[in-house]
Amino acid sequence: MIRCGLQIPNFTYPGVGPEDLFEQVSTIAVTAEQSGFDTLHVMDNFYQLPMLGAPDEYMLEGYVLLSALAARTESVMLGTLVTGNTYRNPAHLAKIVTDLDVVSKGRAILGIGAGWFEEEHIGYGFHFGTFGERFDRLEEALRIIRPMFRDERPTFEGEHYTTKGAINQPPPVREGGPPVLIGGAGEKRTLRIAAEHADLSNLNCAPDEVPRKLEVLAEHCADVGRERSKISVTCLNTLFLGESQEEAERLRDTTVRERAGVDWSDLDEGARAMLGARFVVGGPDEVVEQCRERFLDAGLDGLTFNMPANGHDPEAVALAGQTLRRAVEG
Repeated sequence: MIRCGLQIPNFTYPGVGPEDLFEQVSTIAVTAEQSGFDTLHVMDNFYQLPMLGAPDEYMLEGYVLLSALAARTESVMLGTLVTGNTYRNPAHLAKIVTDLDVVSKGRAILGIGAGWFEEEHIGYGFHFGTFGERFDRLEEALRIIRPMFRDERPTFEGEHYTTKGAINQPPPVREGGPPVLIGGAGEKRTLRIAAEHADLSNLNCAPDEVPRKLEVLAEHCADVGRERSKISVTCLNTLFLGESQEEAERLRDTTVRERAGVDWSDLDEGARAMLGARFVVGGPDEVVEQCRERFLDAGLDGLTFNMPANGHDPEAVALAGQTLRRAVEG
């Protein structure tokens, strides 16, 4: 179960060049672990995402980075939020994540989704396909990955993928293999796939949509004969945490101005409401209250945030870990 998760959303930091970048990220990871985060997520992208920065800002390959961080940390779980299934052959992906589990002594998570960022696919030459095809491929991939995590040797022949007695040695350290996290909130396919295959689910929706998504997930679980409680559910949102409410609002305003090119005060009411629904803004006490009322009371099992404004600052990460731990421990 994820109680407090931190996603690192960017790797472009003031005054930090390539030669110092990993040490900075490592400091963030160690600080997160020591301050109360139980899970660390990184991006599985090759270009920076829209609204977070320009496409050519720094982006580290997710599994190379996680393996290195496994050697610097001791207890925090490690995974992507989330891997695009379209980027790797599923048997190869099962091998990669298994080896991360070995390196980390049982701390790997497989975060996975159908894939959506077409610009990356075009740039790197990955097949993108239709919306429906990507979900078909994801379902086939999970039918290969799960058996390989269980130290089986699957032979599978699907429309998109095939294996023949795929060997996965050494096996995962964690019994049954790394937990599978399905990212997304689509009610027809994503949550159905989560009901069938996931140990963890991370929703990408506004907090007021969470109760509805949990109801749909429960319906799909009933259809496949699983208890909804067997799937730990979180929802990725953005945290602007300062020592005070005023400082947090300044962080939000600066980030929106730098990333979107507009002042927060100039946005119309609808835009502020849409963005604000995904933001938690405040000092420690305000953040604790918001997290409990907006997320935990809505039925989520834990909290997952990114911190685009100051997530590169170890002091800010430490304050976030301490604050979110207060929220979940009640």
